[in-house]
Amino acid sequence: MAENRTDIAARLKELREIEGKSAVELAKALRVSLAEYQAYEAGEADIPASALHDAAHLLKADLTELLTGEAPRMKVFTVTRRGGGVKVERRKDYQYRNLAANFAGRKVDVFEVTVPPAAGASGAHANSHPGQEFDYMLEGRMLVRIHGNELTLEAGDCVYFDSNHGHAMEALDGKPARFLAMIV
Repeated sequence: MAENRTDIAARLKELREIEGKSAVELAKALRVSLAEYQAYEAGEADIPASALHDAAHLLKADLTELLTGEAPRMKVFTVTRRGGGVKVERRKDYQYRNLAANFAGRKVDVFEVTVPPAAGASGAHANSHPGQEFDYMLEGRMLVRIHGNELTLEAGDCVYFDSNHGHAMEALDGKPARFLAMIV
């Protein structure tokens, strides 16, 4: 179930206050302006999935808790059935589903990501976040830009990279591109 942007914004603000951090500190850590961060907390702007991931880490919270308001409970295994997972609709151009949201203490966040064909057509917005990322193409073709390099991936191809460097994805051939993203 997709969460309302204002609900996520309220949880972000509450978690920040619980941790005793200022909006200035979070904005700086997320590498956005104070005004942009304040728009996130007010529910006035989409929060990129990478910013949600980073904010959860900075605020010592689980991403699932930030997204849904509920802490994950599964400790031995969790199953996500076809079409399931926690939808993360925080960027207008990409659609995310967290496929392991119910597992407590995850060491990796696993997302199914769909990039619509129009996304990035006018130049994809580069994103960066701490850690590393592994992307495995499930269907379609996609242009991946990483730190000034351009790679074309198709179904069965994968890329592993340092996600501190700017990266962006663009679906090719007028069709959506769907991939599995693992963020550590």
